[in-house]
Amino acid sequence: MRRINYIAIHCSATRANVDEKITLPGEDIGVAEIRRWHTDPKPKGRGWRDIGYHYVIRRDGSVETGRPLDEVGAHVAGYNSSSVGVCLVGGVSEDGKSENNFEPPQWEALKILVASLKKRFPAAKIQGHRDFPRVAKDCPCFDTRAWAAKEGLA
Repeated sequence: MRRINYIAIHCSATRANVDEKITLPGEDIGVAEIRRWHTDPKPKGRGWRDIGYHYVIRRDGSVETGRPLDEVGAHVAGYNSSSVGVCLVGGVSEDGKSENNFEPPQWEALKILVASLKKRFPAAKIQGHRDFPRVAKDCPCFDTRAWAAKEGLA
């Protein structure tokens, strides 16, 4: 098994609200959709061999497994071999700006999943994508360290 030093929290950078009259790209997505984004050939996708994340938490709080945990992910350049990637669906407002718009079931699922990962990898630090060096993104649109401390996971 890989040595895990980080549990990296991400967002899908998709809009949160589903309007039945307007279909905006990617509101209610999961592993299948993100896997296509990551594996479709360029320029449509990234051309990777699989989804970059190990877990995806959908808007309803359901947790879907992406890449197997024993495989290196593709979610934080330079840290993939020592991290587990968790992606929350959402993170972008209707006008395309970053926004902490995650649903209560997502927060509960994140807490349960991260607690489970911390039991398996007790030394792993919990941090957002934006907290890694050389990342110029707001992902996942909230302070993961403060969240982990508040939830007793840090």
